[in-house]
Amino acid sequence: MRLAGTAVRKKRDAAACAELAAPDPQALLAWYDRHRRHLPWRSQPGVRPDPYHVWLSEIMLQQTTVKAVAPYYIKFLKSWPTVRALAAAKLDDVLKAWAGLGYYARARNLHACAKAVAGQHRGVFPDTENGLRALPGIGGYTAAAITAIAFDTRAVAIDGNIERVITRLYAVETVLPVAKAEIRRHAETLVPQLRPGDFTQAMMDLGATICTPKKPACALCPWMAPCVARTRGDQETFPRKAPKVEGKLRRGASFVVTRADGRVLVRSRPEKGLLGGMTEVPSTAWSRDFDEDAVLGAAPLKAKWRRLPGVVEHGFTHFPLQQSVYVASVPAKTKAPAGTRWVVLAELHGEALPNVMRKVLMHAGLGGKPRI
Repeated sequence: MRLAGTAVRKKRDAAACAELAAPDPQALLAWYDRHRRHLPWRSQPGVRPDPYHVWLSEIMLQQTTVKAVAPYYIKFLKSWPTVRALAAAKLDDVLKAWAGLGYYARARNLHACAKAVAGQHRGVFPDTENGLRALPGIGGYTAAAITAIAFDTRAVAIDGNIERVITRLYAVETVLPVAKAEIRRHAETLVPQLRPGDFTQAMMDLGATICTPKKPACALCPWMAPCVARTRGDQETFPRKAPKVEGKLRRGASFVVTRADGRVLVRSRPEKGLLGGMTEVPSTAWSRDFDEDAVLGAAPLKAKWRRLPGVVEHGFTHFPLQQSVYVASVPAKTKAPAGTRWVVLAELHGEALPNVMRKVLMHAGLGGKPRI
């Protein structure tokens, strides 16, 4: 009886949803005009956005929150107010300014893209998706977002917020990422000819402030009436996602050695690979078969090493990490081994330290609160 009742309810819900009106882009734009977020990179109504500002914010916002990005964006603009200025900067300075935002390949691509725009395009960003996608670090979504927002051209930009809005509007049952093509087909029908840039930002704001992952404020949504998932009452179950596959735990060790004259030993990671070019204290490789008993054989120099209690935990995109931390002190005249350098402790905050290394230094009693 329960199965039969469920089938009848689904049939009734499907019939009710089929009668819903199509979402009206103008209703969303009217809502946006009243409730748009005030963001450092967002132009005032009627002011043409600066493509450099749009590009910089979109790169920073990849896999990062608005709250975390805002102070970095302001700092970058103060240091490098134009794309030509950023192109002329030293990569190491860019990495230092980026430290704490994570996903450091973005910073390297940011600098490479600025150099390409300054050198190949005379400091002017291309105004087409294809032209933008030819630049380092700009993928499909970012190219569409810049095209729509900076040049007010009809383009379909779909980030996580917009995916959530679309899957709920149309009750997209297909599991992500397979559903991306279906989501795009729906989104293409919504983008208006007029004000496509504002529409794109309105979609982002709707997902960020109203159509949130948990407890969406459906009663305040300009698209409440045509939303299929809201009508069915299962909006929080969208988008459908495949079970997350956790990467296997990797382990390693870091060596924090201080010199009697107030310096700490660091080195730069290889240019290519994870955290490329960033600053770290000497560390072992991160592996699944890490051997704690043999760790001192990888120490950067001879000293009385002491293992600190506990471990430093950090999560990368594809794997979790646990780091043991070893500390030692050496005389003031101790020379830095090949490939390493001594840095004054008071100047350590200016190094391009990734968050995992900030955590290691904090565990060792050095450094301030890590920037997240």
